[in-house]
Amino acid sequence: MPSKSRSLPRQAAKHHAPSHRQQHPAPVHAAPNVVSSPSPTLLPGQVRPRLGSSSQANPGVYPLSPLATVQSFEPLPKPLGQPPYHYDLESVIPGITAQAEADGHLVFHCVGDTGGINNPTFQMSVADMMKADLDAPQGAPSFFYHLGDVVYFNGQISDYYSQFYEPYNNYTAPIISIPGNHDGDPIDATQVSLDGWMRYFMQATAHVNPESMDAPRATLSQPNVYFTLNCPFVTIVGMYTNVPEGGSIDSVQQQWLTNEFATAPVDKALIVALHHPIYSYDSFHSGSARMADAVQQAINDSRRVPNAVFTGHVHDYQRFERSLVKSSATPFFVIGHGGYYNLHTLTAGPGTTDPTTEATLVAANDTQHGYATFTVDAENISGTMSLAEDTKLPAVAVADKFSYPAGVIMLPAGVMVSL
Repeated sequence: MPSKSRSLPRQAAKHHAPSHRQQHPAPVHAAPNVVSSPSPTLLPGQVRPRLGSSSQANPGVYPLSPLATVQSFEPLPKPLGQPPYHYDLESVIPGITAQAEADGHLVFHCVGDTGGINNPTFQMSVADMMKADLDAPQGAPSFFYHLGDVVYFNGQISDYYSQFYEPYNNYTAPIISIPGNHDGDPIDATQVSLDGWMRYFMQATAHVNPESMDAPRATLSQPNVYFTLNCPFVTIVGMYTNVPEGGSIDSVQQQWLTNEFATAPVDKALIVALHHPIYSYDSFHSGSARMADAVQQAINDSRRVPNAVFTGHVHDYQRFERSLVKSSATPFFVIGHGGYYNLHTLTAGPGTTDPTTEATLVAANDTQHGYATFTVDAENISGTMSLAEDTKLPAVAVADKFSYPAGVIMLPAGVMVSL
């Protein structure tokens, strides 16, 4: 595949979200999730139209309409730790560094959008399959990296038992998470954004919350809503893209993101994880130009290209490739089929290349729930996507298989990328 780098980025073609500093949360984003009719007159029975069929149809800027759902940028909570918000996997799994070095690799699960509201069957089926993986005699995952939307629809503490604790009872590996939009979207003015998510994932000391009842799981001490997970063989930079459709980050997080790319160890693979996808062929959410801007700015300013990009939000599985440098393609994953009952239909099939973004959809599934398993060693990021059994379709242990280089990737001098 030819290189798709640019001498200059396509910044002028994208819509930029205004910046909001973390210490001044008063400014508010208004980002409804649909394009409304240009006419101010509503017709009887009119509904909101779906987005277009490109891989990045969500610009994040829309005209106001009674049919649009306005989702505000939510203030960020006070961090638990100090900048640059690093979290060592060793502090969660003592001895993991020595074990991974002895094994020659690190294995972990990854998926988002798991909350089994309305119909828990799909989440339970995926969780049971993931639990079985932990019993593998070789190559068992060491942890689960969750891509957000742990609990629907508003991340309430009262829903954590049915959507988090109970489904993953007996999943004995730690569950580490970035938040999704539903984790941070308060149900009303009485709820604080991210209160349920923070109550488990951002606690100063490990303890068992009473709402876990008969499925106890000790809390974690992640340092912030966005943070970097330091692991053997890989650095995972996890963003928090807030509540507005298409995602939004403030200038403080943007600066942090660029610094994390610039200072990431060159002897480890670099993965960036965020809830809202950069590319997606679906008509409900689509990919986000705003998130593309955020990640491309970090790449261009730091000169470091991530080895892979993990996202969720869209309830299906998609694997895209973009050739940001000549040496290899960069994979962009959408892994949002973790259990929420309603899957999102694809608008294109594998092999489709978006002429605007030049992203190619390599593999996809919109008919079953599932998850991904990643193996990282000194040479490669490899893995599989598995599909869980449902009422109509059998389980598929390997529905997609992939491998990408894990070595450091730097932009050549004078090259700027545009996502």
